Amino acid sequence: MAAPTLGRRCGRAAGLWGCSRRAPPPLPLPLRRRAHEQPRRARGAGGLLAAQCERGLFQEVFPAQSAEEQLPGLLEPGRPPLTAYCGFDPTADSLHVGHLLPVMALLHFQRAGHDVIAVVGGATARLGDPSGRQRAREPASAERVRAQARGLRAGLRRLFENHRELFWAAGGGRLGRAALLDNARWLGRQPLLAFLGGAGGRLRMGTLLSRQSCQARLRSPEGMSLAEFLYPALQAYDFLHLHLRHGCRVQLGGADQMGNIMSGYELVTKMTGTDVFGITVPLITSTTGDKLGKTAGNAVWLNRDKTSPFELYQFFVRQQDNIVEKYLKLFTFIPLEEIDHIMEMHAKEPEKWGPQKRLAAEVTKLVHGREGLESAKRCTQALYHSSVEALEAMSDQELQELFRQAPSAELMLEPGMNVLDLCRKANAIPDGPSGYQKITDGGVSINGIRVTSPETVLILGQHILKNGVSLLRIGKKNYYIIKWLQL
Repeated sequence: MAAPTLGRRCGRAAGLWGCSRRAPPPLPLPLRRRAHEQPRRARGAGGLLAAQCERGLFQEVFPAQSAEEQLPGLLEPGRPPLTAYCGFDPTADSLHVGHLLPVMALLHFQRAGHDVIAVVGGATARLGDPSGRQRAREPASAERVRAQARGLRAGLRRLFENHRELFWAAGGGRLGRAALLDNARWLGRQPLLAFLGGAGGRLRMGTLLSRQSCQARLRSPEGMSLAEFLYPALQAYDFLHLHLRHGCRVQLGGADQMGNIMSGYELVTKMTGTDVFGITVPLITSTTGDKLGKTAGNAVWLNRDKTSPFELYQFFVRQQDNIVEKYLKLFTFIPLEEIDHIMEMHAKEPEKWGPQKRLAAEVTKLVHGREGLESAKRCTQALYHSSVEALEAMSDQELQELFRQAPSAELMLEPGMNVLDLCRKANAIPDGPSGYQKITDGGVSINGIRVTSPETVLILGQHILKNGVSLLRIGKKNYYIIKWLQL
């Protein structure tokens, strides 16, 4: 929930979080501009907060006054590292594109030399976060949540490892430590009465009831369960636990998490007296304005078995010109000056789709590594450029990923076998004259090459690739994968 009187949008007149220039008098909040709307200035000034506000990644900080007074100094280079955390509930066994911006926020903290913690919500997922939801989540068994939590930990670990190996140059300074934790380790052992008598006694009912997510659910026909109502209290306890055990002072989350972040701030400050802070990142939405995710049914997953590297690459390469510059700033580590140059070149040669290709390459490499990016490029060449070389280099896994709905067949190559025989054995064309005519009319291609003679004998190296595969296409969209046995 936004907190216009307590939280502050990034990039305000107040020196852009430590920028060296003198601040003009503050403007009323509705008139203050985001960082990326500010006039151009020397980039890199002002530290982590200023840099990420300018990129548009840090959207709102809480509480506004103490954050503005203390955070720039606490995050200055040379100071002891802070610890920041972000939580990820395992409502599925994979992260999706909507999770990438909170992960990017953690990585930017890490790149600035601070320590980060990614918390998988193995306990809180059993209750379900009511934020932004019109009805309660379907209850999940403990076994299912544990399995999904394992999937999220694997995905988070892969992102941190890919970042360290592919995006962090040796000698680039201190890369902060990264830890993966599961809140089931502490919430699962917390006795109910001890929790209610301790943390529960410090949280105010009026504050919890005033949250927009709570108000909306209470007015709905379905209402709100006690389990969902207590969700912010459990997430607040996460912040308290991480502060006491790991010295955590910053919680990161999506823009829809501000209400939960405020509850965590309230609990930590009341029980410890220490100033802590919250920072939100933007939500990624579809062209219709819907939040990307499992609930909306439009998730682009980060696990390869759900969304292939090729599909992830294509999601970003298809972004429109009016959004691609913003996404380059949010989803990549490319310096802003280089992004400016990329966009200037795009204005001169828009047909090359340079920004989209660079965006897709950077994200795919972060999510799937260097080999995943090469796989995406091979699939792109094979599908859109009819590259025989790319088809020959593709693995069985890549073929299945590229043509998920395509039927496959295993055939023996018989002497004199021709194009008509192949199409019929693969059940790709109907029997009789209509199938024959489909070929003569140019409706059949093998490995991207159109064939119009049904009697053409199949030739190794042309119709059958070196990897023992043929890609048969009927019409414009109907693909068949043929695997040849005992060649």
